[in-house]
Amino acid sequence: MSLAAPADLARAFAAVWAARDAEALAALFAEDGDFISLTGGAAEGRAAIAELVASEFAGAFARARLVTGRIRVRPLGPHAAVVLQRFVLSGLVHADGTDAGRIGAVLAATLAATPQGWLVVAAQFVPEA
Repeated sequence: MSLAAPADLARAFAAVWAARDAEALAALFAEDGDFISLTGGAAEGRAAIAELVASEFAGAFARARLVTGRIRVRPLGPHAAVVLQRFVLSGLVHADGTDAGRIGAVLAATLAATPQGWLVVAAQFVPEA
């Protein structure tokens, strides 16, 4: 699933998150993309990203909801861009099943223009300080 423009990442990321669709989330990435998740998990490549995210959707993020906040898109020329997207996550679950409250998080992603559209080549989804 490529994007028409880098700014489309936030809405697409939130939509596949809401659907708990790990394969669709991984499809936002280049085939050899890199991802570091909120849990600190790291994955290289679409298949590994889908596996990591699927396990998180079954665990800590089983009930998590994302609300998009402010976005900043920094073009790095015609074929690359950095997207900084703030989210608020609620419905997080501790390992014992208790509610973990809500947190602010930032998705920092580097995207590249491909013949198919824009794809994430590397991203970190980290808690906001």
